[in-house]
Amino acid sequence: METVNIDIVSDVVCPWCYLGKNRLDQAIANVAGEVDVAIQWRPYQLNPDLPPEGVDHKRHLAAKLGGQDAVDRAHQMLEDLGREAGIAFNFDAVEISPNTLDAHRLIRWAATSGTAAQAETVRLLFKANFEEGRNVGDHAVLLDIAEQAGLDRPVIAALFSSDADKDAVRQEIDMAREIGVTGVPCFIIEEQYAVMGAQSVEVLTNALREIAQMKAGRPAH
Repeated sequence: METVNIDIVSDVVCPWCYLGKNRLDQAIANVAGEVDVAIQWRPYQLNPDLPPEGVDHKRHLAAKLGGQDAVDRAHQMLEDLGREAGIAFNFDAVEISPNTLDAHRLIRWAATSGTAAQAETVRLLFKANFEEGRNVGDHAVLLDIAEQAGLDRPVIAALFSSDADKDAVRQEIDMAREIGVTGVPCFIIEEQYAVMGAQSVEVLTNALREIAQMKAGRPAH
């Protein structure tokens, strides 16, 4: 069975990234037994200039999207798409637009405990932000998520009290921009194929099968 490697460039406050993650999960389930998929999560910040404490989410989003009507339309569409993907978006509960640098540090540290721990950390971060309205820029919230994902809480707390990996995360984000990532999610498959946006489950399923076939030296159908 061929292994398809995917680097997912994502931000935990991007609803399309959450949607893309769940659709990819469904695509991976569709090819279970045919294709093995190995995932690494890579950082991106939609709002890198936000202060560490974050800002008022509703005001920030209205200013960014051009008014409350635009926000309401976007949220309605995402809620509908989310239901299909198993996501219970609760935008009313979100009060803070956080700076996500520390969330990305946590995702990076989770990887040292394995891909399953990293995947669970990412899932919990998305769920906390979009379904529970928790501030994923807050260290107390991040430490709870770390513990839930099976990470060592005191170790993570010690890391957060330092500047560990802040520069490394920023460098990774700069690298993503340098290779042409201008929006997220971006799925970089086998370091050569880039799939932008929250594609459908069908598109992702076909991409996994075709790339696995190419890796095996068989023509894609």
